[in-house]
Amino acid sequence: MIRNFIKIAFRNLGKHPFISFINLFGLTVGLTCCLLITIYIVNELSYDKYHSKADRIYRITREFRTPDGNVALHLGTISPPFAPLLRNDFPQIEKLTRLLPLDNPVVMRYGEKMFAETEVYFADEFVPEVFDLQMIKGDAKQALSNPFHIMLSEEMAEKYFGNEDPMNKEIRFDNQQNAKVAGVYKAFPANSHIHPSIMISFNTLKDSAIYGEENLRTNWGNNSFLNYILLPQNFKPEQLLKLFPAFVDKHMSREYTMPGFKPSQLTSLHLQKLTDIHLRSHLDYEAEENGDIKRVYIFSAIALFILLIACINYMNLSTARSTLRAREIGIRKVVGAQRKEIISQFLSESVLLVAIALLLALTCTILALPWLNKVSGQLLSAGSVINWKYLPLLLAVPFVVGILAGIYPAMFMSAFQPVKVLKGLLKSTGGISFRKVLVTVQFAISIVLIISTVTVFKQLRYMQTQDLGYDRSHVVTLPFYSVINDRFDAFRDDLQRNPAVLSITRSSRIPTGRLLDNMGASTMAGDSMRPSNVDVKYVMADHDFLPTYNIKIVKGRNFSREFGTDTASFVLNEAAVKALGWKSTGEAVGKPFLYGGINGRVIGIMQDFHFESMHQKILPLVLILPAPTQAFYSNISVKIAGNNLKGALGHLEETWKKYLPETPYQYTFLDENFNRLYQTEMRQGNIFTIFSCIAIFIACLGLLGLSAFSISQRIKEIGIRKVLGASTQNIVTLISRDFLKLVALAAVLAFPLAWYFMHSWLQDFAYRINMPWWVFLASGILAAIIALVTISFQAIKAAWMNPVKNLRTE
Repeated sequence: MIRNFIKIAFRNLGKHPFISFINLFGLTVGLTCCLLITIYIVNELSYDKYHSKADRIYRITREFRTPDGNVALHLGTISPPFAPLLRNDFPQIEKLTRLLPLDNPVVMRYGEKMFAETEVYFADEFVPEVFDLQMIKGDAKQALSNPFHIMLSEEMAEKYFGNEDPMNKEIRFDNQQNAKVAGVYKAFPANSHIHPSIMISFNTLKDSAIYGEENLRTNWGNNSFLNYILLPQNFKPEQLLKLFPAFVDKHMSREYTMPGFKPSQLTSLHLQKLTDIHLRSHLDYEAEENGDIKRVYIFSAIALFILLIACINYMNLSTARSTLRAREIGIRKVVGAQRKEIISQFLSESVLLVAIALLLALTCTILALPWLNKVSGQLLSAGSVINWKYLPLLLAVPFVVGILAGIYPAMFMSAFQPVKVLKGLLKSTGGISFRKVLVTVQFAISIVLIISTVTVFKQLRYMQTQDLGYDRSHVVTLPFYSVINDRFDAFRDDLQRNPAVLSITRSSRIPTGRLLDNMGASTMAGDSMRPSNVDVKYVMADHDFLPTYNIKIVKGRNFSREFGTDTASFVLNEAAVKALGWKSTGEAVGKPFLYGGINGRVIGIMQDFHFESMHQKILPLVLILPAPTQAFYSNISVKIAGNNLKGALGHLEETWKKYLPETPYQYTFLDENFNRLYQTEMRQGNIFTIFSCIAIFIACLGLLGLSAFSISQRIKEIGIRKVLGASTQNIVTLISRDFLKLVALAAVLAFPLAWYFMHSWLQDFAYRINMPWWVFLASGILAAIIALVTISFQAIKAAWMNPVKNLRTE
C-alpha cells in the first residue's frame, strides 16, 4: 500500500508542476533557513558544554551595593585573597582554579620574533582539574605550578617556533622576564567563553611588582581574577551561597569596613553556572564579549515563522486545488476506499514533498554556510547539526513538517461526499474561510517582520549618529607601556613637533573601551566627610585628556600644569553633580571630595559624554590626575589633523620606535573601536533583515500560486466581464480587492504584536528611539504593495487574455 501511495504521490506532483514547484521551492527555502538558524542556535547553546564536568563548574562573581542597598556593580571577577580562603573554609568545594586575564597587550619575544599578545592569562595549577585541557606536550599541572613557566596553545607554538620543538625554550615577556615553555595545549574551541592562547604559571605573580605575594593575600580591592569552582555530584549550589555572607564577614571585617555596616551588607559573592555565562551573563566585567539568550529566542521565532509560512503555502494551495482532485476522491470512495486511507494518501504526498525539500535544503545549507559565517562573523559548521547525533531528528523532519502541512488538506478533502463529487455539484467553496485565515496569518507575520527590521536599523542608526559628547574623529589609540612612563614628556614633545599631531594624552580607560571601575566616593556633610550612596566611576588621566577628546568644561577648570596641587583635585561630570545631591554645577565647584583615598576638592565640571556604549546610561564619573607614583595608565590617545593622516601616522610610528624599540607598534582609530561596540548588533540586524526578507518572499510565493489558481477558477467570469466592457484596471481591482482586505486585517493584528516585541527589545538600550507611528503605517502600505504586485502579475496576465478563448474554456 505504501508503495502505491508513493507512486500516486509522484504522479500528482508531476500532474500539477506549477503548484508542486511553488510548494517544493517554498519548503526548500524554508527548511534551508531553519537549518541555518538551527546551526547558529545549537552553536550558541553549546558554549562551554564540551567540558566533561560542565554541569558542576561555577564561576564566582562579586556584587557591590551602596549603603542604601542599591546594586552599584556586579563583576564576573573577584579579588585574589578569596581563593585560598575559600579552599580552606569550604570542604564542599572539590576544586578551585583562578585565572588572571591581562587587559593590556603583553610583549612576547623569541629571538627576532616579537608580538604584542592580547589573550594572555596567568593561570594556577588547578586549571586542568576543573577544565578539560587537552595537552599536546608537557604536563599542565606541573607547568602551571612552577614559577616562570609558560604554556602555549598549538597555534602560538607554531607562531613562535615553527617546526622547532618549543619545549624548554625561553620566551621573554613584558620585556622584563624570561619564561620557559613547559607545555603545549590544544586551543580552547570557538564555543568557549574564554580563549587563553598563552598561560603563564600563577606563581610567577609572586615576584610581580603589581601582584606581589602580599598583594595576593591582602588586596581586597583589586577585582581582576576569574575564579571557578568544581562542586560534587548532586550538590546544590544554594547550600554554598547561604554560607557566603558569614564567610565575607569573617575575613573582611578588618579590611573592608564602613561605620554601621557589615562587609556582607556592602559586598557579596554569587555563583554562576559555567554553561550560563555566554548567553545569560551581562556583568560589569566579562573576559570576552558574550552572546544573548534574547537573540536565540528571536532567531528561533524567525525560523518557526519561516517554516510556518511555507506550511501555510502548502495548506492553501492544496485546499485551493481540491476541485481538481474531487473526482479522484469520489471514485476512490465509490470503489471502497475508507477515509483514513485517503488521509494517508494525502499525508504521504506531503511527507514525500517535505523529504525531497529536506534533501535539497541540506545541500543548500552546506552551500550557504560560508555566507552565514561571513555575515555573522562566526565559525559555524554544518557538522553541529548534520551528524549521527541529530540523525533521528533530521529523519523526523519530513514526517513532522509533512503532517503539520498536510493534515488540514487531508482532512478537508477526505470529507468530500462521492455523490456530489461525481455529479459535479462540488465547488471550491469549502475551506475558503480557512484559507483567508492562513493568508491573514502570513501577512501578519510579514508585517511584524517589516516593522521589526525597520525598528532595529533605526535604533542602530540612532546609536551611531547620536552626539556622544566628545569628538572621536581622527583619534589614534595605542596601548600604554610602563617602560615609557619616565620619558613620556619627551615622547609627547617629539610627537607634537609635527603640526599634524594636535594633542596627546594618557588615561586608564578610553571611550568605547572596557567598562569603568569604582573606588567609592565621600562628600562633605556638615563638618565631616561621609560615604556617598552614589556609584561614581573613575578615569585616571593627565592634563590633556579633555582637550584631546574635545570634552567641554561647563564650570570651573580643567587640570593644569601650573597647579601642582591638582593631583588632589577632581573633575566631575554633570551626572555626578546631580547624583551627589548638589543643586548646580556652580555649587559643586570648590566642594571637598574624597575618592579612592584621595582627599581633595572639586575644581571643575565637565559635560556629560557617553564613555561606554549606549546600552548603558551616562554614569556619574570623576576624572583623577594621579601623582606620578600612583599613576596607572592603560592607553595613549593621539589627536591628529584630518588633512594629513598618512604623514601623522608615519611620524607617530617613527617616534614610537625611537622611544619603544622593544615594543611592537600597534594602533587603532577610535572610530573603529566605536563601530566594534555595535558590530554584534549590526551583524544580527543584517541576518535578521535577510531572513525576514526570505520569509516575506515565501509568503509572496504562496500568494502568487494562490492568486494564479484563484484566477484560473474565475477565467470565464473574467471573459464575460471583458466582453461587457470591463477594463484591465477593473479586472485587476476586482481580483486584488479581496486579498488587500486580508492584508488590512493582517495589519490590524500585526501592529500591537510588533509594538510589544520591539518595545521589549528596545529596553536593552539605555538610550533608544521612540517607535514612530509612520513605521507602522509604512509597513502596512509596503505589505499591501508587495501583495498587490504579486497578485497583479497574474491578474494583468488574465485580463489581457482573449475573452473568446476564455469563454470556450471547459
